[in-house]
Amino acid sequence: MHREFNMIDKMLITLTYETAADAWGGTNTVISFDQNGALIHANAEAALDNIQQAARKLDTQGIRNVALSGDNWDVETAWAFYQGLRGPKTDYKFDASVVEGKQQQILKNRIMTTDWVRQIINETAEAVGPQQLAVRSGEFIKSQAPNPEHVSYKIVGGADLLEHGWVGVHTVGRGSARKPAMLQLDYNPTNDEKTEVFACIVGKGITFDSGGYSIKQSSFMDSMKADMGGAAMATGGLALAIAQGLNKRIKLILCCAENMISSNAYKLGDIITYKNGVSVEVLNSDAEGRLVLADGLLYANKHKPALTIDCATLTGAAKMALGNDYHALFSFDEALARRCLNAAEAENEGMWQLPLAEFHRNMLPSSFADLANVGSGLYSPGASTAAAFLSYFVDNYQKGWIHLDCSGAYRKVANEKWSVGATGMGVKTLSRILMDESGS
Repeated sequence: MHREFNMIDKMLITLTYETAADAWGGTNTVISFDQNGALIHANAEAALDNIQQAARKLDTQGIRNVALSGDNWDVETAWAFYQGLRGPKTDYKFDASVVEGKQQQILKNRIMTTDWVRQIINETAEAVGPQQLAVRSGEFIKSQAPNPEHVSYKIVGGADLLEHGWVGVHTVGRGSARKPAMLQLDYNPTNDEKTEVFACIVGKGITFDSGGYSIKQSSFMDSMKADMGGAAMATGGLALAIAQGLNKRIKLILCCAENMISSNAYKLGDIITYKNGVSVEVLNSDAEGRLVLADGLLYANKHKPALTIDCATLTGAAKMALGNDYHALFSFDEALARRCLNAAEAENEGMWQLPLAEFHRNMLPSSFADLANVGSGLYSPGASTAAAFLSYFVDNYQKGWIHLDCSGAYRKVANEKWSVGATGMGVKTLSRILMDESGS
């Protein structure tokens, strides 16, 4: 069999819904081999999971050059295979030419955008600092627009952040030698400055999170190059929607900084007063994501969008609740939340709603400011209070606002479906939300 495989350029992958022969393990087997290549044995009720598992097995066996073969493949099954095949080491070749026509273009768009997302998350914090994240995100969006003139962006960085009043991003990032930055991007396919902004997407872009003076243990810090996963997902979701024909005006705001320790770093007990007059006492410098997102949400308010979505790898509490298999969704707008959950279900991506209520907004007391940046009490619901904190920076927070705590953006440990590293999960859902909500 090994000699047969060496005679061809690519291993052929055939999808079948028949049970594997007993010699290969029968009903418990998702992959077997014959003289032509590999056969994936999918159960119709769990086909996408089976296919992704089989691809993961091939990758762990070092098989890097594959071609889908046969008549059973479509865009969803091919995508599931690619999700399992692709790991952080990108030395592979994937031929899905059996998927034809419009489905082939949809598949290419998904691969292009999620590859960008996964790659930039997996890169080191040395390679992707705040300025690099902002520039690369802006240029990636511009590369996806049918007309580059439909995309314009500005990056406000360093001391200029203070001049514009973006105190949260500046405060969190000032302890690093690498200047913090805010990307303010406008996708406007109408080229009319009077066109209303349909949606603002705000992304947390903490390119490395040491925890600051509330320093993390090494076992929690070693994956913190991925703390910009929300910004990457926000960029990828918009890029995919543009590739699919989005025709509404969208603002993308990325709040980018390194959270480091130095003589200039912000300290516990510091008070930040934001543009809207809300003052915040810092009781935990490792709760920095909400401090930078507050600026992004305030910028979004200026444009009075119908829809505001923020994306952030925000809390360990959400990850403790949901693991890596779901992003957490928070909203006071139940109808909007349901539409977002339906979008995730349609895209076969994990998303789960966690509670957010008015009383959570009263669980951030401070003796010296309007709010503290963390809740108090032994059993404080950290993911919910983080979302509640953000609500103080959203005009009319009860309608049109979604907060996504992106628990599934990065995996420290591989499992039967996913490799170690960035997943790209949520990009398709965000794109669908933009497309569905906009009527595109």
